[in-house]
Amino acid sequence: LTRVYAVASGKGGVGKSSITVNLACAMAARGLRVGVIDADVHGSSVPGLMGIGQPPSRVDEMILPPVAYGVKTISIGMFVSGNQPVAWRGPMLHRALEQFLTDVYFGDLDALFLDLPPGTGDVAISVAQLLPASEILV
Repeated sequence: LTRVYAVASGKGGVGKSSITVNLACAMAARGLRVGVIDADVHGSSVPGLMGIGQPPSRVDEMILPPVAYGVKTISIGMFVSGNQPVAWRGPMLHRALEQFLTDVYFGDLDALFLDLPPGTGDVAISVAQLLPASEILV
């Protein structure tokens, strides 16, 4: 029942994260249940845009995402300290995205946004495999 929107671009620095966050916040302000997955592992900017400084909570084996502006948000940036780089490639990126989709408890959502990294690489391919019914905003 959740509509999934992946926000993508062939180039970096064009506002994918800003569009993702603004669309999610606007939908939440209208009373919809919304979540965001920051799938840009190498350049996670969603926590900063959302003003989230605290890490997610854990309950048993599930991760509870922090909520800001009514939007449940998860990002690899919440698990690394400071501005530490994340040097992962294909299989690790796929597994991280898979874990965000299975181990993070978003509850029932009306919309889930994915902020993709620039280009058409590993993460975009993983999204197509893991969420074949997702829609893409380019």
